[in-house]
Amino acid sequence: MADQAKFAELATPYMDPLYSAAMRMTRNPADAEDLVQETFLRAYRGFGGFKDGTNLKAWLYRILTNTFINIYRAKQRRPVEVDFDDVEDFALYRRIGGLEAAEAGATPERLVLDAMPDAAVKEALEALPEQFRVAVILADVEGFSYKEIAEITEVPIGTVMSRLHRGRKQLEQRLADFAADRGLIPSALTPRPIPTADPAD
Repeated sequence: MADQAKFAELATPYMDPLYSAAMRMTRNPADAEDLVQETFLRAYRGFGGFKDGTNLKAWLYRILTNTFINIYRAKQRRPVEVDFDDVEDFALYRRIGGLEAAEAGATPERLVLDAMPDAAVKEALEALPEQFRVAVILADVEGFSYKEIAEITEVPIGTVMSRLHRGRKQLEQRLADFAADRGLIPSALTPRPIPTADPAD
């Protein structure tokens, strides 16, 4: 009972952030709820092996991510049922732009993309291949470091960096296409398409 009370006290504050991450991974409210429920069930069962002083947030996100990969990627993709008005705002692309500003500079194209509607950013993120989407969510939405993402996803740091680079480039391409389609920027200024590659890399 003591472990149950301690688990509830420590883990409950992460329920909402985990649900937000689950929504971005599954792209479906019912699946997100199931994923979070399964995550907490697995975390509770394994809590006896959790060591005090360990990063509880990273531990919970590792369970969430592994549960998603092991269970939900095998399911047939269902239509997106997200009501963008019900999902909290996140300026993901603005944060990515900030990370790359030193390299790319504040070009007119980037300024246009920085002002992209949140709904367009979410749609572009959801369209990324699974492994890229998970990496971008963990890094640019949840704020985990490369080392933490490597531990959460159980892959080498180099793989994390590769997935992030390719995921961010694909996200930029999708948003640039969105802007060009709406006449926000000339189509000639959109980034060149990124060659497709095995997202497992």
